[in-house]
Amino acid sequence: MEKLISELEKLKLSGIRFQIDCRILEFESLGKQSSHEIYKELCFCLLTANFNAQKSIIIQKEIGDGFLTLPEAKVAAKLKQLGHRYPAARANYIVEARPYADSIKEILSKFKTETEARVWVVEHIKGLGYKESSHFLRNIGYKNLAIIDFHIVDLLVDNGLIERPKSKCLTKKKYLEIESILKKIADKSNLNLAELDLYLWYMETGKILK
Repeated sequence: MEKLISELEKLKLSGIRFQIDCRILEFESLGKQSSHEIYKELCFCLLTANFNAQKSIIIQKEIGDGFLTLPEAKVAAKLKQLGHRYPAARANYIVEARPYADSIKEILSKFKTETEARVWVVEHIKGLGYKESSHFLRNIGYKNLAIIDFHIVDLLVDNGLIERPKSKCLTKKKYLEIESILKKIADKSNLNLAELDLYLWYMETGKILK
């Protein structure tokens, strides 16, 4: 763990810190916007599951308010046109979540903890497990949930902090176990989990996305 923390400290002293701080401010700003804007970010996270984040950003910008209004068949056609790997399934998830488009901000505000909010998302939004539910909540300003994808798993394995999971689909128990390790790293680095994710993603990919 000490080697990883040392690498994080070096990054915090570089120009990357400014970029990450700006991205965190963008997430906080989005969380203060309307339920419709938050729902459109939910749609983005529905797109990213088992798909490319950069391409999902392009698709999100292209469809825009269409997430709120287009019939499922038209959403699917648009996703297919824009090159999404699973157009029909993702269109279904987007439309199934649409009843929450007017109220998701209010619903999430009622939970006392971030983990309670995540459980609600997992249980009520078809197509989102713990990883993408954490991703969605991080993107609207939540700071204490880990986004555990294969990049993060690879980095933790390479640093000897976990054994490689037998399955790419993490169980809830395994997800929370890895999240607790990431929380220790974050605490020792004086970061929250939202910040840590961006630093680790940069270390693995050289990119700062969302």
